[in-house]
Amino acid sequence: MALVYITCRDKKEAKKISMHLLKKRLAACANIFPIKSMYWWKGKIVDENESAIIAKTIEKNFEKVVREVKRIHSYEIPCILRINAAANKEYEDWANKEIGIRTKKKGMNWTEQGLRAMLNRQSRD
Repeated sequence: MALVYITCRDKKEAKKISMHLLKKRLAACANIFPIKSMYWWKGKIVDENESAIIAKTIEKNFEKVVREVKRIHSYEIPCILRINAAANKEYEDWANKEIGIRTKKKGMNWTEQGLRAMLNRQSRD
């Protein structure tokens, strides 16, 4: 698993980005937090209120997440960090199902498994 940490201008933007990643199935879950940020920008130290997203995904989705976030983010240089993470098996299985990745057991994603089961039932009728 991977966590993607993204800072945003405000809660509204964080919700927009989170919803976009969820709808594209690039994240299984997103948490939004209010944060206080201090950073260098154009030669000055900036002290701002922002919102941060922690999106749960898989490592192979990271570059897709980066592309999508850059496309809709308001910042000139958005902060998009990947943090490698380990999860309990049940949570990881759930996240993998929601993202639609292939399962280790059967070599197909959960949607393909459901479609196959439906086709098998139809062929027997």
